[in-house]
Amino acid sequence: MKNNQFGRIQISRDDELNELNNINFITDHQLQPTPKEQLSDFLSRSFLAGTSSTVFKQKLGNLLATPTTTALDFFESDLPLSVDIFALIELQLLQFEADTDFKIEQPLDAIKKINLPAIEQSRLDTSADVAHAWYILLTSHTKNGEVYLDHLTQQGYFTQFYGSINRPLFFNGKAQAVFDPHQIIRDVVYVEAPLDTDHDGQRDLLKAEILRPAQTATGYRAPVLYTASPYNQGVNDSFGEQITHNVDVPLVKKEVNQLTKSDVTAAPFVQNLPAEREVKGLAVSSEESFAREQPYTLNNYFLARGFAIVYAAGIGTRDSDGVRDTGSVEETISTTAIIEWLAGNRRAFTNKTDNIEIRADWSNHKIAMTGRSYLGTLATAAATTGVEGLETIISEAAISSWYDYYRDGGLVAAPDTFQGEDMDVLAAEVFSRRQDAGDYLHIKDYFDQVLKRIATDQDRKSGNYSKYWDSKNYLNNIKNIKADMIMVHGLNDWNVKPRNVSNLWNAIRDLPINKKIILHQGQHIYINAFRSIDFTDMMNLWLSYKLFGVDNNADQVLPNVIIQDNVIPETWNTYKDWQSVDDRTKEFTLQAKTLVDSEIETKNEAASFKDSLDPEIFGMYKNNLKQWHTDLLNTEHATNGKNQMRNNRLIFKTAQISEDWLIDGAPEVSVNVAVNRPFGMLSFQLVDFGDAKRFNASPTVLQPHFLSGSFDWRTDDLREFTVQNVTTPWKMISKGHINLQNRTNNYQVDEVKPNQFYDVSLKLQPTFYHLPAGHQLGLVIYATDFETTIRGNQELQYSLQLNQSRLKIKLADSSSLLK
Repeated sequence: MKNNQFGRIQISRDDELNELNNINFITDHQLQPTPKEQLSDFLSRSFLAGTSSTVFKQKLGNLLATPTTTALDFFESDLPLSVDIFALIELQLLQFEADTDFKIEQPLDAIKKINLPAIEQSRLDTSADVAHAWYILLTSHTKNGEVYLDHLTQQGYFTQFYGSINRPLFFNGKAQAVFDPHQIIRDVVYVEAPLDTDHDGQRDLLKAEILRPAQTATGYRAPVLYTASPYNQGVNDSFGEQITHNVDVPLVKKEVNQLTKSDVTAAPFVQNLPAEREVKGLAVSSEESFAREQPYTLNNYFLARGFAIVYAAGIGTRDSDGVRDTGSVEETISTTAIIEWLAGNRRAFTNKTDNIEIRADWSNHKIAMTGRSYLGTLATAAATTGVEGLETIISEAAISSWYDYYRDGGLVAAPDTFQGEDMDVLAAEVFSRRQDAGDYLHIKDYFDQVLKRIATDQDRKSGNYSKYWDSKNYLNNIKNIKADMIMVHGLNDWNVKPRNVSNLWNAIRDLPINKKIILHQGQHIYINAFRSIDFTDMMNLWLSYKLFGVDNNADQVLPNVIIQDNVIPETWNTYKDWQSVDDRTKEFTLQAKTLVDSEIETKNEAASFKDSLDPEIFGMYKNNLKQWHTDLLNTEHATNGKNQMRNNRLIFKTAQISEDWLIDGAPEVSVNVAVNRPFGMLSFQLVDFGDAKRFNASPTVLQPHFLSGSFDWRTDDLREFTVQNVTTPWKMISKGHINLQNRTNNYQVDEVKPNQFYDVSLKLQPTFYHLPAGHQLGLVIYATDFETTIRGNQELQYSLQLNQSRLKIKLADSSSLLK
């Protein structure tokens, strides 16, 4: 394995000693008389399961100090403590296996190879030298995805502080688990939002579930991690399935228009609000609790470290008022209303009837938002309001514009694996008020009207950008962002596609905030339990800085751009930027089955493909998307004796490249194309062709229920991307789609005359891809995308003028890699 630590900070040796004293590894700032005695003392404080000297000796007997000496024999001998001995003991404490993960004769080489923090000194002459080495050990990652101090934490090291501390404790700039998670207070409150989305004449009340340390009842004020999750109170899967749209419908000719940007710009949001409720009293404690929330494991980690955790599902969800309208301004307001209450700027009540106010007087008024997908999307939405109290967001796999989630280039384009879903379907799925029959009785008719309006406004017939979509485009409000932004996204996420985070990253470049981005090789996943990167430690450093005000220089220590390599396992690199202006451009022209350098003179050639399949094959592909994708890209693979997609796509490849390429940003394709009907669409895939054992599509669970971050508390699976056992011939890098009538932009509709050639250009989904030497870069051109677009199976024939068609990519220079 390879260790990648970005959240570890270096401090002075005096500060190290103070911190070791603060967490009781040193008592009263007194070191032991000799280096050897000092190490023995540190080890005795670490072997938590034993309470006697006999057990301690037993544990020492399980460790090697030299290739031929146990740690027990070493401490009973006259052999002096050396850096090599310390390093050998360190590797074992960090759970690396002797003669498997490292050679016992070369422990220092192993530390360097695994990329563990180095022991800088060549000798351990004093007890202070040992304390410094021990500090490095405590802040080093184990083989199993956590720093050694967190490993001790899970064994109960910090239980000695339970009940005796009323403030957070920090080590290496990060909050430690000194708050007993078994003594948390669970509150339910109802925040009064400045909304009346169900038009019942009263402001909507929104349920919030709160978990906070017991110490907040005796004066401690906690910072808050808030996750806005529309799924938190339940989902209506069967309801969503009932209204999922049929995608096996034909592409149709759209009415030509000359719309401009102003024509599709949404009007400012206005509403007529009823008066606030009249407060009938003030409560000091809540009236309602809950047994178990739907947690995010990153939040679980921080609860024992002095943070409060808040979950709220928002309007239209179980026990809350209002109705759900996916991506609406009202949805954003319902999200920020919770923040305003946590910051002391809005009212909440103990129940929905008595108007008894309850305040978040346990909050320090500093809030961060966390979560993935819809959860991260609402964090992004909240940030674009500039709401007071929101200090930072950690948005993972978040949508920045709903058009880029459900549409692409004037086409209905589903998030992959969710064919037929749309704004109305998602609104129905998270409308958990439906699960309480009595509540649903009073709101059903109105919500049915809302669903009908969404179905009309989302306009699946045209796929055009419109005022409706513009009102759900958070990029319009970027200028309002005040909170610092951490964005996490998968470069293989074909649900919330990379364009969403790319557009957000590019939009906030010039804002006077801290912004950082982490791009991984996963799909639609969390990465906080990965072995190879210290994501949780990084977020601890960041949140301790942002919400506790710890002077740990997290804004400078944490890299601005971290990208996981797709070729070398467990490798995360830091770069100056993503989609840097310093990238060099490489352009190719299409020729018969090839991509040639655009500086080479090319012939005037044409190529064509169709978009219809035999009904039997069409039906097979609908039910076997993996087979469709395989046949689309494979030139050798055959189904029933022949590749059924051979006439339905064109494949162009470069020669084998002679050096590694780092493809950075959005590949651009321009084609000169004609179609035999007055309408048409094109789809494109950029592909890495070359035999290789690539990463598995999903992370591998290395150890189930292994990580916790606190003693006897909720666990998470340790995961990592591992390499496939089999060689594969290709991997999709990026993709994109366009309606030929939207060749100008997503809202203007142009005429398409049958068999007339038009220049059509588009950008594919942005990426960062390591293409190894010896591989070929390929471009695949086709029409219907069974995973994404509608599937009309129409008699459409496409022709391309190849020498007038090009692919342009940008390559990152090796100097952009920061060491």
